[in-house]
Amino acid sequence: MKVLVIGGVAAGTKVAAKLKRLDRSAQVKILTMSKDISYAGCGLPYYVGDLIHDRSELVVNTPEKYAALTGAEVETEVEVTSVDRGAKTVTAVDHKTGETRNYDYDKLVIATGASPIVPPVEGVHLKNVFVMRTPDDAVSIREAIETEGIKRAVVAGAGFIGMEVAENLHAKGIRTTVIDMAPQIMPPFDPEMAEYAENHLADEGIMCFTGTTLEAVLGTEKVEKVKTSRKAYKADALILALGIRANTAFLADSGIELMPNRTVKVDETLRTNDPDIYAIGDCAMVTNRITGQSAWSPMGSSANIEGRMLAEELAGKSRKYPGVLGTGICKLPGLNCGRTGLGESAARNAGYDPVSVITVVDDKAHYYPGASSFIVKMIADKSSQKLLGLQCMGPGAVDKMIDIAVMAISLGADLSSMEYLDFAYAPPFSTAIHPFAHTLNVLLNKLNGDMDSFTPVEYKEGKAQGYTVLDVSINPTLEGKEYVNFTKIDGVLPNHPTDENILLVCAKGKRAYLTQNRLKYYGYTNTKVLEGGVTFNGTDIETE
Repeated sequence: MKVLVIGGVAAGTKVAAKLKRLDRSAQVKILTMSKDISYAGCGLPYYVGDLIHDRSELVVNTPEKYAALTGAEVETEVEVTSVDRGAKTVTAVDHKTGETRNYDYDKLVIATGASPIVPPVEGVHLKNVFVMRTPDDAVSIREAIETEGIKRAVVAGAGFIGMEVAENLHAKGIRTTVIDMAPQIMPPFDPEMAEYAENHLADEGIMCFTGTTLEAVLGTEKVEKVKTSRKAYKADALILALGIRANTAFLADSGIELMPNRTVKVDETLRTNDPDIYAIGDCAMVTNRITGQSAWSPMGSSANIEGRMLAEELAGKSRKYPGVLGTGICKLPGLNCGRTGLGESAARNAGYDPVSVITVVDDKAHYYPGASSFIVKMIADKSSQKLLGLQCMGPGAVDKMIDIAVMAISLGADLSSMEYLDFAYAPPFSTAIHPFAHTLNVLLNKLNGDMDSFTPVEYKEGKAQGYTVLDVSINPTLEGKEYVNFTKIDGVLPNHPTDENILLVCAKGKRAYLTQNRLKYYGYTNTKVLEGGVTFNGTDIETE
């Protein structure tokens, strides 16, 4: 069997290596446009920040080393320009020699990835305008920082890559501004979670301006200002992180079915509409594991999973790809942000009746050095109580929270089936009631009516209008609001009838819930807990 793989980064090298392990007799050849193969694209921002010191650390394998390790052939700087499905050949240009050659195949794997979007605006080709996609891009940015005295930078694009670039520029002492035309940063997150992260970034000195369009790059020879729909920002550099577009132009006349965003449509075996052609990685449109609907997951993790699965399929093992969850994680200054599954809006659009809760929970034993908090949003379907999604932010190991949710969602778990899981515990690592279990318990309390609450979104929408705010923190926190210590409550509160609408606010939400529980015992029927307390919502709590 002759297998031709177009593309040599994560997906392409994975499928080739795994296939050769499964079937040593397979003739596997990789054609790739770049000089490098198997490079760590997700590590590029950290090279810019000099956390990764040498370019060589970003390149997992050279073509020669990879070929020796796997037995697959590799041809670099070779660009495939067309596919002839009838003849089962591809036409390619060798950019080292200028020669045009044809390659035949029994099975073709398209793993061409995607390229950064460069908008057609004035000045975009000035010096010190950069993209972030290859090791050479990262090298160019760091060289400019080290040799040209860059003091101010604008990052256009507030997705994960843009935010990671911003973090690393900031760490180098560069005054960094982020712009994005979307209404929020990191769009996979629900809006209130993204707003929390944006406020944190502002406190750290990184200003984000959403709903802001890049209009032009101004300067004579190099960047001097970045003109936007909001204003012009002085800048010595502009990094474009506006998204990516699948590298599928060469398929235009092939008859291979493409999606509206130019990705290749594949089925559950990662096969295209041609039975001998497959697509994986950033150029492929797969499905969402929960909804079954089309989903694009341009992630190195997805690319490797798809490459492994396709290799097994090609080797005759009959595999089916279950789809992606949209799992992602991002490191910001002092704040790690992770998510998986469906957000509330996506869940509602998919036909679910989502219910959510936001908690502020300890990430490890509060008395242990370095202990902090997680901000957690857990989302479930109201009727089935199946877990649909989790979003988590904090300075600690948010990945453990996300990975638990990935496993639970993938196994179709409902909340009750996770209620008594035996999580690992020791003070340096977690809390006696694991932060995932803590949040799960709060959501169960909300679903069964033991806790009545307003989410931060409901509060912001004005649903607490007409409620009397009581400050029930450990110590008085809300200026101008009545303070109540719930440990002193032993009956009806003076001047507060039992049918009064009362909003209970504390630091994190837990003490408000304990207060509510006690007030219910004394006959109060209309109390609400503000989820996330002042930690998430701030101290400016008004309901009038």
